[in-house]
Amino acid sequence: MTSPKTGDNGLIRLCVLAVVAGCVTGVLGGAFRWCLDHLTRWRLEMLDWSLGLGIPGWFVPVAVTATGAAFGAFVAKLVPVSAGSGIQHVEAVDRGETGPAPLRVIPARFFGGLVAIGSGLILGREGPTVHMGAVVGSETARRVHLDDHDARVMQTALSGAGLAVAFTAPLAGALFALEEVAKTFRMRLVIPTVFAVAVAVAVARVILGDRPDFIVEAVESPSITLLPVFVVFGLISGVIGIAYGRTVLGAIALVRRFTHIPRIAKAAIIGGFIGALMVIDSGAAGGGEGLAQSIFDGSVVLPIVVLLLVVRFFAGPLSYAAGTPGGLFAPMLALGALWGVLFAAGFEVFLPQADPTLRDALILTGMAALFGAVVRAPLTGMVVVMEMSATTAVVIPMLAATAAAVLVAQLSGTPPVYDSLRELMLADDAARKKASENDPGPKGSVPKGSGEQDPGEKAPGAKGPGEKDSGEKNADERDSDEKDSHDGDSTP
Repeated sequence: MTSPKTGDNGLIRLCVLAVVAGCVTGVLGGAFRWCLDHLTRWRLEMLDWSLGLGIPGWFVPVAVTATGAAFGAFVAKLVPVSAGSGIQHVEAVDRGETGPAPLRVIPARFFGGLVAIGSGLILGREGPTVHMGAVVGSETARRVHLDDHDARVMQTALSGAGLAVAFTAPLAGALFALEEVAKTFRMRLVIPTVFAVAVAVAVARVILGDRPDFIVEAVESPSITLLPVFVVFGLISGVIGIAYGRTVLGAIALVRRFTHIPRIAKAAIIGGFIGALMVIDSGAAGGGEGLAQSIFDGSVVLPIVVLLLVVRFFAGPLSYAAGTPGGLFAPMLALGALWGVLFAAGFEVFLPQADPTLRDALILTGMAALFGAVVRAPLTGMVVVMEMSATTAVVIPMLAATAAAVLVAQLSGTPPVYDSLRELMLADDAARKKASENDPGPKGSVPKGSGEQDPGEKAPGAKGPGEKDSGEKNADERDSDEKDSHDGDSTP
């Protein structure tokens, strides 16, 4: 039996490693965001310049986004696990369903995500930063020879640090690691996660500065009499969240049907389509952070809000289906902001004398509620919105609306989007492994957990979305099995 003192030493070692890895994640994530901000500004300047050239200039944004998407797909072909969000891979590693990602994922995520998102694809910056953080954590664990359990603790803790850096949201980053990835609040995971998140955000702020992502005017807490309005808003948000999650999976399935078209060509076609949308309105492309800020500023008129809501609802999942590095979080937040301002406008039609602060409250609540319905991580969704906006005045209606949205999504039987994506990734791995066994060659083996989202058939016998392997254990069962051997320092 391990003594308490030895156990303390093991936890201290984990925390020290989390601090070191957090510094690296802060540098990587901060540099990624800094470069992406500059690329985004360049894209908008390029768009203004090209539109001034007349009709021939319209092809410039189309070519730029098509090229960026093709480059992202090329990088994902070289390093298959870098395709898509990466969060599903982090979750699979935490569950012991696949091995940790290789170190080459970091440059693939950094440069592939930078070009794909910076060129205009509707993808989130958190996908690359979460996965880069997770790889930093697992690589740190490997170099100091931690056992499998503590290695998973490191990669999960640092994935939270990656999310925290992406949104300058340290509490949300910690909650993401605990609520979404590990789905448990074990103290051996909580403490290293908090250390990693705090250090990563502190380092990133040296690069990015110390300011919230959204500048929001002071929002007064809505009257308690309006709480039923927020509940109804949350219920409808839940339905929209269900539809959005299915649209993501449907877009992937649609793109996979075109098996005769190379994946890089498909990505270029999708990129060209997004570039054409960008010509119509710059808010139709990109992760959506600038669009959300414009909504808070009141500079987006209602007809454009409706147009962008519809366009981004379908174009976002299509961008994800291109298979380039990039996430889903940021586009979901922008979509929630659009939905919130649209609902506020409709409510004002029926009650013209409604509370004037209701608009911003519904925008913030829409971001959290839609996130909660799609991802099924309500605490993370609410906290990330509050930290990004530096606003807590709407916490009560936000709680009510987000709870209602998640309730609707849960009762529908639709699995959380990252559960579906994880099962799809594992099925792809199984299909490639079986193909390599049937057609052996000197380079035919595929590393476990490659996670490439390539067009192809699901492997026979592979788990479909929502199905659970009879041998799979939940977090509490794994905890119980591993408690005795990991209460103390289990490293060699």
